[in-house]
Amino acid sequence: MASEKLAIGLDIGSTSIKLVGLKKQRNRYVLEYFGIKHIPPESIVDGALMNSSVVIKSIQELVKELRVPRKEVAIGINGNSVIIKKLTMPMMSHFELDETIAAEMQQYIPFDAKDVFVDTFILPEGKDEDSAQMDVVLVAAKKEIVNDYMSVVGESGLKPVVVDVDVFAIQNCFHANYGINEKETVALINIGAEVININIIQKGVSQFTRDVHIGGQQFSEEIQKQFNVSFDEAEILKSASHEAQLAPETQKQIQSSLEKIAEQVAGEIQRSLDFYSGTNGDSHLAKVYVSGGAAKTPRLIQAIQNRTRTQTEALHPFKEIHVDSKRFSSHFMEEMGTLGAVAVGLALRRAGDKLY
Repeated sequence: MASEKLAIGLDIGSTSIKLVGLKKQRNRYVLEYFGIKHIPPESIVDGALMNSSVVIKSIQELVKELRVPRKEVAIGINGNSVIIKKLTMPMMSHFELDETIAAEMQQYIPFDAKDVFVDTFILPEGKDEDSAQMDVVLVAAKKEIVNDYMSVVGESGLKPVVVDVDVFAIQNCFHANYGINEKETVALINIGAEVININIIQKGVSQFTRDVHIGGQQFSEEIQKQFNVSFDEAEILKSASHEAQLAPETQKQIQSSLEKIAEQVAGEIQRSLDFYSGTNGDSHLAKVYVSGGAAKTPRLIQAIQNRTRTQTEALHPFKEIHVDSKRFSSHFMEEMGTLGAVAVGLALRRAGDKLY
């Protein structure tokens, strides 16, 4: 049974760690804590912890700076260590489903069964009594990666009570802020530094998920190559690309680099959405919502809208969450808010929650 107490959302990303704490007050969520701590490049690569000590230290510093008294946290994972599959199976009980999946595991995932944690859930819209079939989502995550994340969280002095998957955390965030529209199909695109999480939602239910291994880091790497500067300097140039103090020629070069990568990212997203459309007859997308640090990159949202021919906008993780302007500056929320989508989704979890 799930606890009534919300967990702290701890999003351990490849370039930064985001922490969000919420509380339920009457009929709304209230933001208690929100902070971001950047970590050195390659501390985490494709979801694998390459420098655990840096990650532990960064989590500890973030918790101390924000004065977070709670220890229970929800964390998310993504990348090659996670497999998500939607299956159509004969109608059966949860117990029978678990037995069937265990017996036929090798049909569904490319990992050895002993090396993964497995969870399943039956989609509420996926039960068809007439055909005696049901739609099931299977999630498998490598034990090694999950245990590594739980270990660094534990060594940071916190207690992991939920391990989620980033695409479902973002879906959780979206539902809390935008509700469920029974008539619309939407795409949630979270663009992290290394990975794009894609989740297509119909009637509040996930219909298609995919991780694409390209991300916001590509923008900085392109500027780094063009100007022969360090990665940190490239990040500054990227952020200042629209500012008047840069020489016009420099602005033009940066904009050209950003547009080039924006087209590449938009193209990858379009291919995934086209694949979904090609396998689903009634798959008209009403809107695309973009979150993650790259959501603020100039030209990107417009490039995605142009390539997908679908209305595209930034997802606001705090749209329906009360934010005290005395504690959180409007400038900070404007600049950093889009980074909080995964952490907000995690912060809506409770100990004992199922993923779905």
